[in-house]
Amino acid sequence: MKFNYQARTKTGEIRTGQIEASSKEAALIFLQKYGLYVTFLEEEVSPFYAKKIKLFEGVPAKDIVLFSRQLSIMFKSKVPLIESLKVLSAQVKNSNFQEIILKLSEEVEAGTAFSIALSRYPKVFSSFYISVVKAGEAAGSLSESLNYLAEHLEREYHLTAKVRGALLYPAFILFVVLAVLVLMVFFVIPNLTAVLEASGGELPLPTRIVMGSADFLRNQGLWIILLLFIVGVFCFRYYFTEKGRNFFDRIFLRLPLIGTFLKMVYLSRFAENLSTLISGGLPIIQALEIAAAITGNTSYQKIILQAREEVRKGEQISSVLARAPGLFPPVFVQMALIGEKTGTLDSTLRNIVDFYQKEIDRTIDNLLSILEPVLIVFLGLVVAGVMLSILMPIYKVISL
Repeated sequence: MKFNYQARTKTGEIRTGQIEASSKEAALIFLQKYGLYVTFLEEEVSPFYAKKIKLFEGVPAKDIVLFSRQLSIMFKSKVPLIESLKVLSAQVKNSNFQEIILKLSEEVEAGTAFSIALSRYPKVFSSFYISVVKAGEAAGSLSESLNYLAEHLEREYHLTAKVRGALLYPAFILFVVLAVLVLMVFFVIPNLTAVLEASGGELPLPTRIVMGSADFLRNQGLWIILLLFIVGVFCFRYYFTEKGRNFFDRIFLRLPLIGTFLKMVYLSRFAENLSTLISGGLPIIQALEIAAAITGNTSYQKIILQAREEVRKGEQISSVLARAPGLFPPVFVQMALIGEKTGTLDSTLRNIVDFYQKEIDRTIDNLLSILEPVLIVFLGLVVAGVMLSILMPIYKVISL
């Protein structure tokens, strides 16, 4: 927020200007710190057309990635944390995130630990993020912890962006198929139906099927959409229950091709999160608990939490993971075992991450190379089938 102020110096000189702060109190404290006696302080009122609607305004993942990387670089360059936060707040374009960073700088300046200040914004900074920062503060290695975080968030962001990009083309093809079918059902087929029925001849079976299907969709289309909407809402609400989440997570892992791909994503995420937390100085039990919470699948979460309990009793992580060969392949378990025996679990997990990242990239490329021609052929067959069923009786009439 921007505030217009008027103040006097110790010598009585009048100063006016504008200051940016998260609140009126913060702006007042900041001005008093420079020896100014504030006589007027008011928030700048923007015209209604310049105001931003904050109802759906959040903080994009890309902004958090950039913030973490820039903060890591500045902190590594010996720039004080408070000054780094103030500089970054001026660079951020998202007004909501800018305000959060300003509040963080004010809280840190007031003596609050950076991790505690971050924990007041759980919707922006995850428990994983906060834990790594907290471990870095405790070990006196905040610079290294911020660097780990930046690298981790960048990898997560690039993976998410690649998966979304891979789904964009299939989604576009399916949209085209639906658009073509809607046009034919509501505009093309009704006109041709009147012409074909006027001819008086017997229509071929494919033509009758297409015409009957189009007639059914025109008459019952709204009910079908309503039914699909109700089923979708039910599935969505059921997914966010404990039983629903367990059911869907198990189903997704059993799907052909998709299940294998998801397993690689979850294994890579678990290995990277655990490696980052251990490198950041967190105890292994706490690291396992946080890694379980952010893995993203309840089946994996149960095994990881079980490993946490067994580690508490003196067991090795690898011995627990070996009990779930369907989720953790032998290669993963063997690598984890070697890391535990040599005391280099964090670096071993990082090697696993590199391996699975390459496998994920290769799988996405292979799926796209197969999916693109399949979808194009599917689109062609749908359109050709509908057109052929319509042209068959027309050709029959012309030949007669």
